[in-house]
Amino acid sequence: MNHLAHAWLAGDDDDLRLGGMLGDFVHGRLEHSELPPRVVEGIRLHRAIDTFTDAHPEVLAAKAVLPSPYRRYAGILLDMWFDHCLARDFSRWSPQPLGEFSDELRALLHRRDALLPPALRRFRDYMDHHHLPAGYADPAILGHALNGISQRLRHANPLATALPVLQQHDAQLQMRFEAFLPQLRSFAKTPSTPDTPAPQPL
Repeated sequence: MNHLAHAWLAGDDDDLRLGGMLGDFVHGRLEHSELPPRVVEGIRLHRAIDTFTDAHPEVLAAKAVLPSPYRRYAGILLDMWFDHCLARDFSRWSPQPLGEFSDELRALLHRRDALLPPALRRFRDYMDHHHLPAGYADPAILGHALNGISQRLRHANPLATALPVLQQHDAQLQMRFEAFLPQLRSFAKTPSTPDTPAPQPL
């Protein structure tokens, strides 16, 4: 799952939400972290959510929908597409309007600036410019994000051309997403969060 889902799954706790955002930017073990304990718990929650997601049968079935060569990058693509699915139908999953939720999340990142690593500060600027995570509801912004990820990867990849493929398979992916998300939400309320290293970026 991507940034919108991680923040949403953290509930109303600002420290857990911040940890959910830090999860992609803080790597390694956390025993001696100088971050506030509840923020560390949010990072562990982020990691537990990722582990649960990667092994879930509905997610594995969704990955199998994607044709070659996109299937090799299905983890990245589904993280982004599932955030798109959540964003475009946010009122079904949350009583809070998406725009308000998104604004509050960016405001949190500004308030807790001292705790952010440089990479997350840079991403926060990108979020501000594109009104993320609410912007993920817009396929054009999603396509722009996929293009950016494509350029950051070290080797040639098809992510920049993936949006039409995802749209082509939207019905099947949406079906898998709707079967998976309630189970993920239940898991996030009572996860097992061992202090395992976060996966390193490609």
